[in-house]
Amino acid sequence: MTRPAVYGLLVLVTLILGLNWPVMATGVASISPVWMGVFRVVGALLVIVPVTLLSGNLGRPKRSDLPILVSLAVFRLTLVFLLLFSGLELVAPGRSSVIVWTASLWTVPIAAVFLGEQMIGKRWLGLALGITGVVILFEPWALAWGDPGVALGHLLLMLAAITNAATAVHVRGHTWTMTPLQAIPWQLGGAFVLLTLIALVREGVPHIDWTTQLGFVVAYQGVLATGVAFWAQITILRNMAAVSANLTLMAVPVVGVVSSAILVGESITIPLMAGLVLIIGGVSVNLLSDGFEAAEVLPPERAQSGEI
Repeated sequence: MTRPAVYGLLVLVTLILGLNWPVMATGVASISPVWMGVFRVVGALLVIVPVTLLSGNLGRPKRSDLPILVSLAVFRLTLVFLLLFSGLELVAPGRSSVIVWTASLWTVPIAAVFLGEQMIGKRWLGLALGITGVVILFEPWALAWGDPGVALGHLLLMLAAITNAATAVHVRGHTWTMTPLQAIPWQLGGAFVLLTLIALVREGVPHIDWTTQLGFVVAYQGVLATGVAFWAQITILRNMAAVSANLTLMAVPVVGVVSSAILVGESITIPLMAGLVLIIGGVSVNLLSDGFEAAEVLPPERAQSGEI
């Protein structure tokens, strides 16, 4: 793929994922979090399965890859989607996008504990900047803590970020025998089974008042934000340094904040912007501490990707 085409794809992914935050917030107003997760996975499967079939990448996974596939299906998709959509019922989408973006911060200490990666000075600095940004973003001095939904929503989103980070570390530490494109249908399929079972047991068959807008929301979730975004990120990471790609994708929460202000009227406050700047700064320091040379040879299946 040519360099301009890769850059164009990177911009497209950034816009899709950033705009997805107000879209998700609109969806959970009409569909429960667990069923929204089901619909998102189904839409992704409708994109990914034909792609893998046509490219000859749909095959049976080997036993050595089963642990990582289970980890991604259970935690990266099922649990994160449940936490994410539940949190979006309680927290504004722009603020939510920034909180979930902290996933790239939490990979640093988790990787230090489980992969033995060293916490060099730049990584401590990045983590400190990010945590400061989280504290400012949360505005603990101003939140209405008497409302249990306020604390719960922020907690759910933070747990989604940490879970995302933990699975990213698992991906980095796993020795793969299959490519990312070969793995995606299996993790999506596992998440579909789990989410559907949870949805049927907890809520039964959903009764949804379908509208054109809601149909667009569901299609955007599954087809664009999951299916197309998954494929596009794999393509980008096969043609571009991991650090460069991830630094560019830090525009995702910026697009999330701006689009939420435009589309759903969320206020852009000084603490929100200050927290966003500090978190992006912390993530940038952590990414750059890995060095561009290392990033150039990092295989796509081990590159960080915390976007949702």
